[in-house]
Amino acid sequence: MMVRVQQEDFDVGVETTRLRLQYPQAGAVVSFTGQVRDLNDGQSIASLTLEHYPGMTEKSLAAIVEQAKQRWHIFDALVIHRIGTLPPQAQIVLVIVVSAHRGDAFAACEFIMDYLKTEAPFWKKEVTPEGAKWLDERASDHAARERWQ
Repeated sequence: MMVRVQQEDFDVGVETTRLRLQYPQAGAVVSFTGQVRDLNDGQSIASLTLEHYPGMTEKSLAAIVEQAKQRWHIFDALVIHRIGTLPPQAQIVLVIVVSAHRGDAFAACEFIMDYLKTEAPFWKKEVTPEGAKWLDERASDHAARERWQ
């Protein structure tokens, strides 16, 4: 399991290949890449700034991946989350799950993202033509997380 919080961009192809080649017994590699939207709630987005709690964020992400490993038969998972100020269409997050079968890989990947959105200590600030604002948690993110209970 690998968890990274970084300012630098990532290469989805390189990261996927690196993880996939470690597990020749894998039959499924599932990934999710999140990116900065250019619109949110009808407003244009000039940039998104992501802040985190160093050390605590990585532990939180590792705990989420560990929960996924306990629920599904997966070989490994990678989570990369970016911080700093990012423009629209910049990649924010990458989750890759490797498993023997696609069902476990899809479920674990979705679970990791649903929990990441509500459990990992990240703060987001959008800059719009009207100014900057910190974003509140979304009810839809909590609803997505609750379905795993």
